[in-house]
Amino acid sequence: MNSILIAALPVIAALETRGIAAIAAAIAISCGAFASTFAMGKAASTALEAGARQPEIVSKLQTMLLLSIVFIESIGIYSLVVAFLLIFTVQ
Repeated sequence: MNSILIAALPVIAALETRGIAAIAAAIAISCGAFASTFAMGKAASTALEAGARQPEIVSKLQTMLLLSIVFIESIGIYSLVVAFLLIFTVQ
């Protein structure tokens, strides 16, 4: 493992700041997309389970689920904004 790191050090040292910013942007968008997708799936499965247990509250659940999906999607949007800032502001 150490030999791989030692061999990779010249490559890492040769990276310019724009290359590092691009890698950081890719990590930011992938983490944000994973987190928002996981949270949306969890919220939807919980809402479906609650609707199956108590069918009379389905209309309230739809409203709450839609609102929570909007807030969860903001995680992905914020990570996209961070990725754009990393790409376009680093010189």
